[in-house]
Amino acid sequence: MEITIERDGLKLHGLLEGTTTLENDRVAILMHGFKGDLGYNEHKILPVVAHALNQAGVPTLRFDFAGCGKSDGKFEDMTVLSELLDGMKVIDFVRQTVKAKHIYLFGHSQGGVVASMLAVYYRDVIEKLVLLAPAATLKDDALVGECQGSHYDPNHIPDFVMVDGFKVGGDYFRTAQLLPIYETAQHFGGSTLLIHGTADQVVSPEASRKYHVIMPQSILHLIDGEGHMFDGPCRPEVVKLVTDFLVK
Repeated sequence: MEITIERDGLKLHGLLEGTTTLENDRVAILMHGFKGDLGYNEHKILPVVAHALNQAGVPTLRFDFAGCGKSDGKFEDMTVLSELLDGMKVIDFVRQTVKAKHIYLFGHSQGGVVASMLAVYYRDVIEKLVLLAPAATLKDDALVGECQGSHYDPNHIPDFVMVDGFKVGGDYFRTAQLLPIYETAQHFGGSTLLIHGTADQVVSPEASRKYHVIMPQSILHLIDGEGHMFDGPCRPEVVKLVTDFLVK
């Protein structure tokens, strides 16, 4: 079912699936990456994971961050900080409206960074965390003035940078340079599943290795030859790892 969640006057668009009722005992919240959306292309990793979880009996909520997909806002206003605020409203919706007692977070790429920090903010609420190719390297990239092939002066950040046809606001890079990603994530004591492809050309597998070192209850799977979008031959293995982890 389609849902709408408000954050500071912006309407966020979401899909609650795997259930016929609004109220559910458990829900997995899925968060997309940079330049992404909740998965209108059914071949993307988020809808594939969502449908697998639904078939295993776990309802899912995937949504568009502000400025993405069908949600309100401009992409150029998006920052990791704004996505944290979006995510907080989504978690509150699941707690207060869906009334879920068991809440899991799943994040791909930048969505993984957001999920890893939100899991700590809501460490009394979030039971399990899944991070697929979490893009903690976005901070390192911002410090050297690089973003997926686009370059800028990191000491004199422009008002916006064009990244693969997307207009990214300067605030994104200004805040990214000082994000306490690992410093925050290390405080999550719940079960965490980390999955990263060894052939990822967007986010180095070192990001997941570092998460694994700092997160006490984490499991790390490095998928040989898999890329950043998990659209290779190992996708079924990845989906099974996620499903088995959350269904236990």
